[in-house]
Amino acid sequence: MIMSLVVEFYGVRGSLPFNISPTETAENFRQMMFDFFNSGFTQVSEFDQYIKTKHIPTLGGYGTHTTCVSIESKKTEIIIDGGTGIRALGKKLMKKEFSSGQGECHIFMTHFHWDHILGLPFFEPAYVAGNKIHIYSVQPEVRTFIETVLSFPYNPYPHGWKCDVQFHILLPRTEIQLHDMKITPYQLDHPDPCWGYKIESGGKVYSHATDTEATRVSRKSLGLDLPFYQGVDLIFFDGQYTLKDLAEKINWGHSAAQIGLDLAIREGIKKIVFSHHDPLANSQRIKALERQTEEYYEWRIEQARRNKEQINEVDWSFSYEGQRIELK
Repeated sequence: MIMSLVVEFYGVRGSLPFNISPTETAENFRQMMFDFFNSGFTQVSEFDQYIKTKHIPTLGGYGTHTTCVSIESKKTEIIIDGGTGIRALGKKLMKKEFSSGQGECHIFMTHFHWDHILGLPFFEPAYVAGNKIHIYSVQPEVRTFIETVLSFPYNPYPHGWKCDVQFHILLPRTEIQLHDMKITPYQLDHPDPCWGYKIESGGKVYSHATDTEATRVSRKSLGLDLPFYQGVDLIFFDGQYTLKDLAEKINWGHSAAQIGLDLAIREGIKKIVFSHHDPLANSQRIKALERQTEEYYEWRIEQARRNKEQINEVDWSFSYEGQRIELK
């Protein structure tokens, strides 16, 4: 049964898909075996029990695919971005009415850098005649951009998509109604125009803020985009960099978890998941980002207590491929 909103991450990497080498895979397996026995387990039959004691990324990492997120309500499902993660989502859809050419899906594009469109040529439902695919974007050039990536020589399938494709131009900060969802695009802080989406259904709210440097953080500077961060249950926020990285990569269009936490604390966002993991960031590096974020968050809480200030506590984590969050 679908709750008010179900958000599932099919790709959480940025820039390029992550590649783990065979050597690193072997080392991760070695460390897992050491941990298995050091945790007091001794039998093969106990392995499933051992796995249940671990957070999934601890064993399996954070994923390899670039950005693609599914948001499902009681009456509809939308997709945000066509990174390499959309291939797996497409295979899932092919188990439904899309295999017989009776499916209809809605893809919302934030922008058109390669990591957000790489998966589109491999989206299986698009190659079944009869299916309908709606593509939405604030950028008026959306048709040209999409048709280019699906054309020779970029698309390995020479005849392109066979489905019925319809393009929709969205107006900035203007709500549209899609069945039981309200969807509003807001501008993010990125060198090329990039638009996040605020999605509302059944009293629950999800905001999608990948590829933002968050250079505008005050309520005044956010201006018309401030509502994007208000009344939010869950936000998907760009946390690619450390604060040191952020200072060295000004205008690269990506942020740090600490920036997102400050916004979440001030605006009362209930849960924030950090995304757009660097293509060079292995599990150890992302875990180091988690430790830095934990230290910062604890410092913020302690400062508030010392000053006898009220503070909005935030549930936060670093996103991983396959993660599913239900907003009830």
